[in-house]
Amino acid sequence: MSSGALIQKFGKELSAGTVLFKDGDTGKQMFVIQKGKIKISKQIDGKEKVLALLPAGEFFGEMAILNNEPRMATATVEEDCLLLVIDTKTFESMIRGNTEIALRMIKKLAQRLKEAGEQIENMLIKDNNSKVISTLAKMGENEGTQTETGIVVKATAKDLALKTGLEPDTVSEILNKVVKAKLINIQPNSITISDVTKLRKFLDFLTLKEQFGDF
Repeated sequence: MSSGALIQKFGKELSAGTVLFKDGDTGKQMFVIQKGKIKISKQIDGKEKVLALLPAGEFFGEMAILNNEPRMATATVEEDCLLLVIDTKTFESMIRGNTEIALRMIKKLAQRLKEAGEQIENMLIKDNNSKVISTLAKMGENEGTQTETGIVVKATAKDLALKTGLEPDTVSEILNKVVKAKLINIQPNSITISDVTKLRKFLDFLTLKEQFGDF
């Protein structure tokens, strides 16, 4: 089936702020993002914790179909989007008829398990500086694009604030410190990491400082 036919049959346009489903809801559909961005979040200790910001090309909501259990998080439209809405019957038919789709899904689920483990580690970090820099470094390693000037991460201070659970102003203040250290450069919609290795060494320094304090 062509892309146009898929959109005509399964496509759905949604505005920013729309809640697709909430943590605990029953679910019989999964979604593929054709355009826009989706926020996956969960309430932890009364605060919203952003688990992921998914761009075009990603899918979500598949776990409710795979294990027939309630949704494990809340999905909200972060930017106006176009989604393919796939029900259980269609999903099962696609998996049976196309091993490539099944393999891609397995790889993606494995990647998300790894990212979930990294998020748990990040939640245990108490120092805000370390939390922001650790998140940025992992984003650079996992989803950054290598260029002549460094690794470009398509993220803003707001995105990092959502991922770390910190206030945007706090994140901006920390990022400005890292800019002064000449480890990153900030553009309107992205952050360029000049050298990930040096950024990691700086993070190690902050970790040691947190553990042992100033001498």
